[in-house]
Amino acid sequence: MGKLDGKVAIITGGAGGIGIETAGLFLREGAKVVLVGQTEEKLIKAKAELDALGEVMVVQADVSEEADTVNYVRTTMDHFGKIDIFFNNAGIEGPICKLVDVSVEDFDKVMNVNVRGVFLGLKHVLPIMMEQRSGSIINTASDASWMGYTDLGPYVAAKHAVVGLTKTAANEAAHANVRVNSVHPTSVNTRMMRSIEEAMNPGESEKAREMFAGLIPFGRYAEPIDVANLVLFLASDDSSFISGSQHRIDGGMSANSN
Repeated sequence: MGKLDGKVAIITGGAGGIGIETAGLFLREGAKVVLVGQTEEKLIKAKAELDALGEVMVVQADVSEEADTVNYVRTTMDHFGKIDIFFNNAGIEGPICKLVDVSVEDFDKVMNVNVRGVFLGLKHVLPIMMEQRSGSIINTASDASWMGYTDLGPYVAAKHAVVGLTKTAANEAAHANVRVNSVHPTSVNTRMMRSIEEAMNPGESEKAREMFAGLIPFGRYAEPIDVANLVLFLASDDSSFISGSQHRIDGGMSANSN
């Protein structure tokens, strides 16, 4: 018996490193999975990687667009009739530069995906879970939710906002037995960090990676499976009395902060 037998899960950012890893883990634990992403080619590739593990459906969507959000929620309901787990995971790093050099367009883009996208997911998934009187939502935040990072101002601001949305949604949904939590990884070994490393130190990205890893007491980045394991716990009945919580997964960095 798997921890998620018979459950239906939506994963936004489903074609990214954390999304695919979590989808695979969910499938192995008995869930049916809907992958949501912006790029059809990446979604098709992700589905091909996961098909042998269980039932996977893909829906192309821009999470910052309400019509697209309504569509991936409706498509899931039409096909499966319920939503038990929502991994509200889509996000982008945005520009790597000082705040004074960030264009308004770039700032808005980060906010649209990382904050508006999370909000829209909550807005349209919560009513279904509340009617079911069950469900678990996991929002992807960051260690940047409670500290500043030079050259990542819009990203930091957006991830702070995710905490506020998580706490508010948890309070508003508790009466219906719906749980809402957030996960807060430090640097994860994915495409996003490759982009940040190169932007921080063009042509010598390995030096940037060594610097970032050096800030983590464990001396390494998280792997996608590290995050996926935490998300599985929050998605499963093992965490049935946990809601409104921020779960750090940072290799010990939080031992040196508030």
